[in-house]
Amino acid sequence: MKRNGLDFTLGLITGALIGSAVAILYAPESGSNVRGKLSYRLSSYSEEMNRLINKLKEEKEKIASDAKKKGDDVVSDAKKQADDLIREAEMLLQNIEKAKSN
Repeated sequence: MKRNGLDFTLGLITGALIGSAVAILYAPESGSNVRGKLSYRLSSYSEEMNRLINKLKEEKEKIASDAKKKGDDVVSDAKKQADDLIREAEMLLQNIEKAKSN
């Protein structure tokens, strides 16, 4: 069953490519006009792709920056909590030593 779907898809794509090629060859426009249109479309698609790539790079940098900031905040908070625990432990040890002395 999967093979029939693959064959159908492959046939559909092949037919579309052949149909496109025939349409371009039999178009009522001259070859230079067709090449000019294709060139224009390719350059506009290329520019759009470059814009999208740059936008994705900016988003990636922003996300990485946000993640770094959040990571730094977590580390800072963990250090503060560790320092608080150490102080509490030291105070507890001092109280134990005082209680032993009495």
